[in-house]
Amino acid sequence: QVQLVESGGGLVQAGGSLRLSCAASGRTFRRYAMGWFRQAPTKERELVASISWRGVTTYYADFVKGRFTISSDNAKNTMYLQMNTLKREDTAVYYCATHKSPYSATSSSYADYDYWGQGTQVTVSS
Repeated sequence: QVQLVESGGGLVQAGGSLRLSCAASGRTFRRYAMGWFRQAPTKERELVASISWRGVTTYYADFVKGRFTISSDNAKNTMYLQMNTLKREDTAVYYCATHKSPYSATSSSYADYDYWGQGTQVTVSS
């Protein structure tokens, strides 16, 4: 049984920082690419960042480049999203997900991910 549990969300002022964590179990973590997605009210779920298996390569959506950093700690089976210089438009529920195929590269496609966490709310105030 694969389980992903996000944590670290909260309320922060614009310009501030948060670090999200995603603890994974039930799958050999290091063999799968993983991703962070977000969904704001009335909007579709969108990819924020992805990291390949073993954490070799990363991919970022344009709207977070230079502000967010994705990383993973294979020893802890945990993925992170460091979010700096937060903006009001970053307000959303953030989800972590694991790629459905082992030894996978980064992917921006929602359809490539098969297990999802429950989400953690990030709210950025002005």
